[in-house]
Amino acid sequence: MESGNNVLEVKNLSVSFKMYDKGLEQIDLKVISSLNISVKENELLAIAGSSGSGKSLLADAILGILPDNASVSGDMLYYNTPLTKERQEKLRGREIALVPQSVDFLDPLMQTGKQVIGVRGSAEKQKQVFRRYGLKEEVEKMYPFQLSGGMARRVLVSTALIGDAKLIVADEPTPGLSKTMAKEAMGHFRSLADEGRAVILITHDIDLAFEYADAVAVFYAGTTVETASAEDFRKGPDALRHPYSKALWAALPQNGFQPIPGTQPYAGSLPKGCLFAPRCSKKTKECTDQEVIPMRTLRGGEVCCIHAD
Repeated sequence: MESGNNVLEVKNLSVSFKMYDKGLEQIDLKVISSLNISVKENELLAIAGSSGSGKSLLADAILGILPDNASVSGDMLYYNTPLTKERQEKLRGREIALVPQSVDFLDPLMQTGKQVIGVRGSAEKQKQVFRRYGLKEEVEKMYPFQLSGGMARRVLVSTALIGDAKLIVADEPTPGLSKTMAKEAMGHFRSLADEGRAVILITHDIDLAFEYADAVAVFYAGTTVETASAEDFRKGPDALRHPYSKALWAALPQNGFQPIPGTQPYAGSLPKGCLFAPRCSKKTKECTDQEVIPMRTLRGGEVCCIHAD
């Protein structure tokens, strides 16, 4: 199905946290910088990258649930209108829904049916959503500890659907699931996108995500280094643009589990210019002379690399 209108556009997003250094000196620790993504109706955008690359922080920024010591700059547009703090509060849980990373988000002292209904749903809608995901009627009377891993995941997805969300952000929805259950979960998100919703899927299971996503955004050290079609990732490294995207592909078990030297830099110790330069075989002086390497359009995708071709 073809993608529709732009639902969310994130431009040059930066997120910093006020921290206290040695001697109780206050500093601003930037953890996300110059981050860009966009997602349309009928589209499933997968976000890939190693731990610490900013994936879950992006989810919190979109929902407006960052802690009080966070400061955000850049632009976030929801249906081409600024996503202000007031608008986030109004839309959160209604038009913009989060499927959280952990089933621990479920209240252990409340029956699952009541949790899904929340303050905005209805018993009738909850029953419809449970039927859709193969959850029997008795599940609504169960407590989270009585659910299997797959059932708990489906309950979490149900909480996102009860308000007819237009944008769904799923943060690592498959850890701990068998391959069969993980595919089932991915199929749920694919069907939600096919119904006209926009879905952002944050995942470490990138090889599985490639099978269901329309596009993939690759994060590294708190920024976007490439956005490409999922088809490019299925084709392999020759279709990709950024050296890190190629390395990520090569590191998958089915592609030889080929590691690259070095480690991802973290907030507070980021290099100047290209953040991947210290680990890149294509690095030149030009890569580190610039303060920031801008994104550019290349072969139908977007890439943050001087030497990409």
